[in-house]
Amino acid sequence: MRLAHKLAAVAAGATLMLAGCSGSGDTDDATPTGGGSEDTGGSEETSGTGGDAVGTFPQTVETAFGDVVIEEAPERIVALGWADAETALALGYQPVGASDWLGFGGEGVGPWAEGEYDTAPEIIETLEPSYEAIAALEPDLILDVRGSGDQARYDRLSGIATTVGIPEGGESYLTTQAQQVEMISTALGVPEEGERIIAEVDDAYAAAAEAHPEWEGLTVTAATRTSEGWGAYIAGSNRIETLAKFGFVQNPTIAELPVNSGGFSVSISSEELDLIEADLIVAFPIFIDTTEITEDPQWLELPAVQEGRAVVIDGDISNAYSLGSPQSSLYTVENLTPLLEEALPAS
Repeated sequence: MRLAHKLAAVAAGATLMLAGCSGSGDTDDATPTGGGSEDTGGSEETSGTGGDAVGTFPQTVETAFGDVVIEEAPERIVALGWADAETALALGYQPVGASDWLGFGGEGVGPWAEGEYDTAPEIIETLEPSYEAIAALEPDLILDVRGSGDQARYDRLSGIATTVGIPEGGESYLTTQAQQVEMISTALGVPEEGERIIAEVDDAYAAAAEAHPEWEGLTVTAATRTSEGWGAYIAGSNRIETLAKFGFVQNPTIAELPVNSGGFSVSISSEELDLIEADLIVAFPIFIDTTEITEDPQWLELPAVQEGRAVVIDGDISNAYSLGSPQSSLYTVENLTPLLEEALPAS
């Protein structure tokens, strides 16, 4: 099923919810969407890499490192940023190299994007990529759109091939989904396809929010626990952005805490775990067992937990919620919404 049809199916399912019916999106394997703008504006139209993507060139992408001009359709793309590869796939292009940030294995994509590659990409390390391995793939375009924004990394990559880095203000992985899709779709010559995907994903979230007006304005904490302890995400991060689309607002207590050096989260000690208390808590483990959250004594003492207003997610739902690609966003809407409904039943 094409992503365009999948988006429509999820939006339709959400619309059925508004009418008091149960609906869900089609969960068939997605395949890359194809086609660019019907109106080429006089620009040259060329075929893209893999699938049936068609784009217009040249294109200019504004980044934190300056404007980047893509003169013609890229044939060999390496996608390194968080969710950059799945975003390229959603737009009809198949990277020859990609980073697997969540350790999916195989082609480096989640189950919502299985089957979108004709040929599996070379997997490139995330935080410390091998520049030699990247160069060996002979890319003509490198995507590092949702990344750290490190200048030295950008300089190394741009020395290999034309590189689209983070947007202005996108440091520390704070590139939003809308920015990511807009920049990558422009780089691939299909900006109008990017606009359509953004609109349809937002529509799916909006339909879920409209079906649950009681969620509007409720405070939420996006919490996590690792082997090093507890933490929570701040406004601008993908997890908070996702929950905001359902109508929730960030826990103001979290917003006042000092931000970690990474720039998108705060640390919280077990002794002060009550700082995460909110109308809703959404928590997930990172490389630890889920029971280290659900059986934690301090966690069990939180009013939100005792009253059932806390959701602990893991596995595919946690990965989809964290990744924030167009494909995983559809999976999130479909699978996280019922858990939120259970935690916050309509009165």
